[in-house]
Amino acid sequence: MVTCCGNTPVRKGEITFQGNPLTLTGPKLKAGDPAPDFVLLRNDLSEARLADFRGKTILLSVVPSLDTPVCDMQTRRFNEEAGKLKNTVVLTVSMDLPFAQQRWCGAAGVKNVLTLSDHREAKFGLAYGVLIQELRLLARAIFVIAPDGKIEYMQIVPEIATLPDFDAALAAAR
Repeated sequence: MVTCCGNTPVRKGEITFQGNPLTLTGPKLKAGDPAPDFVLLRNDLSEARLADFRGKTILLSVVPSLDTPVCDMQTRRFNEEAGKLKNTVVLTVSMDLPFAQQRWCGAAGVKNVLTLSDHREAKFGLAYGVLIQELRLLARAIFVIAPDGKIEYMQIVPEIATLPDFDAALAAAR
């Protein structure tokens, strides 16, 4: 692992886009690690923090952009499943502007998932190790955070144009 921008780790080739290797910026987290805190923007431009969801299981669905077919399918699927999960909040995080997220949710009829934006400073992407250096987008990933604040499950999808393992993520959230 090499570093960039001070001591920020970078991981080359861990993910690809249409077979082309990309570089992830930030640490490689693993199950059992404490979930890094975050400050993201809600659709109304208010801030959302990890602490806002304390005591619940958090399913973080991370996508490059809601305006792409695979991200659309991923978010719609988790929207369908969200109502079946007890004491769980489902958050979709992307670099999309909050206004674009709000427009997409309205058009897609998504009401069970909270969309949050990391567009300002990409600090979520850096803290969770999913910021794609070449694109300034987030890699496709899933993090399930237990009520105690520890990462219970995670998947960084190796090819960002493919869907995550829904069954494994949902089983971890249950």
